[in-house]
Amino acid sequence: MQSDWIWGLFGGGIIGTAAAIFLLVNGRIMGASGIIGGLVDGSGRSDWAERAALLAGLFIVPAIVAIAMGGSETHLTDNWVVVAIAGLLVGVGTRLANGCTSGHGVCGISRLSLRGIVATVFYIGAGGLTIVIFKHLLGVI
Repeated sequence: MQSDWIWGLFGGGIIGTAAAIFLLVNGRIMGASGIIGGLVDGSGRSDWAERAALLAGLFIVPAIVAIAMGGSETHLTDNWVVVAIAGLLVGVGTRLANGCTSGHGVCGISRLSLRGIVATVFYIGAGGLTIVIFKHLLGVI
């Protein structure tokens, strides 16, 4: 039996719990793109240590888990140009949408925010369309 769905459920529970704690403790939405954006554009100078700690946890904890579990298999493309362009486009998209999956998807939907629900529908749809076009039609990824 595949256990991928169990790990997905476990990871989603951790993200949801972290978002709830962040909201209860800080009174703010845990949107990763907003947290990163505040460090990049300088608007988050007053709480830069908190932002840096959250981001460090977002990178360090999965790395520790991957090492402890012996790594993981991915189906990521070997074309690093595609990966870099995709990352830049995701960054631009999150700034245009004023949020990302953690802000709109996790926190917005759980608060029944119409803006969060609409944004989530659009970025999930855009991701699906991107896969159809770039993987299945063009064969780039």
